[in-house]
Amino acid sequence: MNPFRIEHLQHQTRRQFLLRAGRCSLGAIALQSLFAGPEARAAARSQGAAPADPLAPRLPHFAPKAKRVIYLHMSGGPPHLDIFDYKPELVKRDGQDCPDEFLKGRRFAFTGGTPKLMGTPRTFSPHGRSGIWMSDAVPNFHRVADEMCVIRSMTTDQFNHTPAELLLYTGSPRQGRPSMGSWVTYGLGSENSDLPGFVVLISSGVQPSGGQSCWGTGFLPSVFQGVQCRSKGDPVLYASDPPGMDRAMRRRTLDSLRRLNQLQEAELGDPETITRIAQYELAFRMQASVPEVMDISREPASMIEAYGASPGDASFANNCLLARRLVEKGVRYVQLFDWGWDFHGTGPGEDIRNGLTEKMRRTDKPVAALIADLRQRGLLEDTLIVWGGEFGRTPFREGRTAGSTNLGRDHYPDCYSMFLAGGGVKAGISYGETDDLGFSIVENRVHVHDLQATLLHLLGFDHKRLTHRFQGRDYRLTDVHGEVVKDIIA
Repeated sequence: MNPFRIEHLQHQTRRQFLLRAGRCSLGAIALQSLFAGPEARAAARSQGAAPADPLAPRLPHFAPKAKRVIYLHMSGGPPHLDIFDYKPELVKRDGQDCPDEFLKGRRFAFTGGTPKLMGTPRTFSPHGRSGIWMSDAVPNFHRVADEMCVIRSMTTDQFNHTPAELLLYTGSPRQGRPSMGSWVTYGLGSENSDLPGFVVLISSGVQPSGGQSCWGTGFLPSVFQGVQCRSKGDPVLYASDPPGMDRAMRRRTLDSLRRLNQLQEAELGDPETITRIAQYELAFRMQASVPEVMDISREPASMIEAYGASPGDASFANNCLLARRLVEKGVRYVQLFDWGWDFHGTGPGEDIRNGLTEKMRRTDKPVAALIADLRQRGLLEDTLIVWGGEFGRTPFREGRTAGSTNLGRDHYPDCYSMFLAGGGVKAGISYGETDDLGFSIVENRVHVHDLQATLLHLLGFDHKRLTHRFQGRDYRLTDVHGEVVKDIIA
């Protein structure tokens, strides 16, 4: 016997052996029954069909209200008590010792002892026909108040950045689970075969604390991973042809690779081989399509000004304008991460007075412009916009900076605020309430798993049925939790 053949057989896995033992053997039948998707691929292979495109458009469980998502993540945890959740009683008690009842049994990232209560230094007032209360920190949000659904009763289980972001985006505080955007493209596919179904844009020069897991695929096929694009320089790193290779040569190379990968897929049935084929082909098509859609200089000067964008720069404003261009071209899920919302008060930039004003000056204008732009184009009604962080901030001063001239707040998971707009949610409403000092939720609690369930529901999915079998069990974004918040759905 050929010694190389013997060595090959010694390295065969049990799965590969059963698959190769015969198309009609008991082993092959048993193996196919273990998986929710591979049996279809095995049937296609037995009939000589080419593997299906994993990014082909698919229908959800029921008629959706939203077709796409733009998620705006303010990484660090915005100070909600200084933006959306006005507490006059807390202002009255500013500087008093925090009551023990609010501290017992709780852990804070950087605060111990008895901190001082801190009322907001911002000025609040109602806005829009709906009368949503917002502070003077967000003047541009005021003009889109009647499009917003402000949730003031969000809560999470984690009080540090990395686990809180992972819980929000993957349903688990630990690495290894698929991200929200990956679940969406896994369920819906992509509307544009020349662009990724899931695009990630980062501003302020720093990735989120949760890292690439916030847009990773975990155990889902890697073709559903978010593609990180840039608003400055090459839109996608490493997508350009290397020196000495033109587009025709790259096409011939990919054709050869495709034939080799198809042979391997037919022999071994590894779904990642299909993913590899799809990724190579998508990258080839992206070389022509991405530079065009990422070029905001093609926009009218009035539109660039409305967003506060600047072609050629890397900024949150540019990314908001890019988000509109991407969803307009059929991208399902666009995720924007903006760093610098960890308002501890350790420096002027983290002060909830001038620091927050400056941070919002760079961000609330493009967000308001994005909402108005989508509305004007008729896209807002089926595009869901989400704005928020991974948790909120304490109603008292952060311990390390209690004696500082800067005003800052510590991490706070128990209650915080965020807002949604478009995509089938009720417009011009505030949902949920916290107590008079902002320590706990007293009405309509919304856990991050509830937010995930609601987002999937708006996209046409029963979150309990959008699953993937891995290591013998079915997994879903919401883990074993989550209830759809029906009261905010139009």
